[in-house]
Amino acid sequence: MSRGPKKSASMGEPIFQGQGLTRIYQMGDVTVAALRGVDLELYDGEFVVILGPSGSGKSTLLNILGGLDVATSGEVYYAGGHALHNASESELTRYRREHIGFVFQFYNLIPGLTAAENVRLATEVSSNPLPPEEALDLVGLAARRDHFPAQMSGGEQQRVAIARGIAKRPDVLFCDEPTGALDQATGKLVLAALRQVNLELHTTTVIITHNASIAGMADRVFYMADGAIERVVRNRRKKDPSEINW
Repeated sequence: MSRGPKKSASMGEPIFQGQGLTRIYQMGDVTVAALRGVDLELYDGEFVVILGPSGSGKSTLLNILGGLDVATSGEVYYAGGHALHNASESELTRYRREHIGFVFQFYNLIPGLTAAENVRLATEVSSNPLPPEEALDLVGLAARRDHFPAQMSGGEQQRVAIARGIAKRPDVLFCDEPTGALDQATGKLVLAALRQVNLELHTTTVIITHNASIAGMADRVFYMADGAIERVVRNRRKKDPSEINW
């Protein structure tokens, strides 16, 4: 993975720098611009919410930052100038394996494995993983480690998915609508687990959501519309997950 310039900032060195990111999809005769010249910087240990309606480009941006997709044009650098925009597929695979954790709206747990066994799967590709029991304890599920997904609630399954996402000690945790399939009370437990991971492991945490109320617990909020970042807001006071209502 090639290197680009590393830029200083008042918050420290950025863990991500994106410059002029576009993503164009060709669907038959129709051209769809999912991203339109996005510039952004994300910093080590931040808790960030990327907020916007469906079709605003949130998931496309997450996929590019997470190494699941590549930009059509523009540049994106990770941690010290490692260029993701011109990395090979093998380099992106290594990048995801060594640095990135994912949590999605749907839990994707393996039904025939216990919570601990689901988490242990993620540790098999890590050189310095968290023990599955420790990862589950961090999200408040130590007592459920021997339970199967069918024996757990939706919120518990999502917290297992978070434990799986952090078990390899990623530098960055990307969460795509992690409370989208949950009721408010259960969603608050999931948000509390994400905050705990951010605080205890110093994991840069990025949540994409259309739920504006979640924005209150972030360090910074990126508002997206029509494939662009419209504004960025820093919260003077971060809300506790218990204060979030929707």
